[in-house]
Amino acid sequence: MSRILLVEDDLALCHSLQKALEIKAYDVVTAESYNQAKEIFCDGLFQLVILDIQLPDGNGISLCREIRLSSEVPILFLTANDNEDVLVEGLNNGGDDYMTKPFRIKELYARMTALMRRSQTNDQLGIGHLMIDINRQEVYIQGQNVHLSTIDFELLRMLVIHKNQVLTRRQLLEAIERDEYYVEDNTLSVHMKRIRQKLGTYHGFSYIETVRGVGYRINREVLYENK
Repeated sequence: MSRILLVEDDLALCHSLQKALEIKAYDVVTAESYNQAKEIFCDGLFQLVILDIQLPDGNGISLCREIRLSSEVPILFLTANDNEDVLVEGLNNGGDDYMTKPFRIKELYARMTALMRRSQTNDQLGIGHLMIDINRQEVYIQGQNVHLSTIDFELLRMLVIHKNQVLTRRQLLEAIERDEYYVEDNTLSVHMKRIRQKLGTYHGFSYIETVRGVGYRINREVLYENK
């Protein structure tokens, strides 16, 4: 089930959109303000963000920029302002698409589906000598195929997609459960150890870094060396 963050301060519109999306079997989390959305996003993993540009305590474009510091999740802007400069600014700051209010729900579904499909089928994700082929669910190190189990592949994929973000143990476990896999908390460390062993190192650094008491992230030294 795809998880969506809906950020909209118009409560009537927010609730109606939430119901419409849940009918389509989306898991929808709502936020009504900049600060609330920022907190929720940092505490969860999402496949799409639907983001109103005008928020009571900030600007959706600024929030988009913050999200882009840690995630490549697709972002769809909603706006009552059809000013071309505003829309271009949103796209130039990390937005993937936009819809002006009022809009038809069928068009929203179509745009959401296109954005998530495009994100899921992004051919390659790469860091250092590591390359992930999303379509084939294959991992390569310096062009050599590295076999990972389905669970290990999904854990690595989530870490690479959110390469600038620390993912908590709970976030990783929930992501796996949503994909109909089950990993006990006490075996997550075993999976991470196995992934590390198979990936090896990049310029002497392990690809995956443990953040003690929190979770895991792509090693900042690897990201630095890769620039």
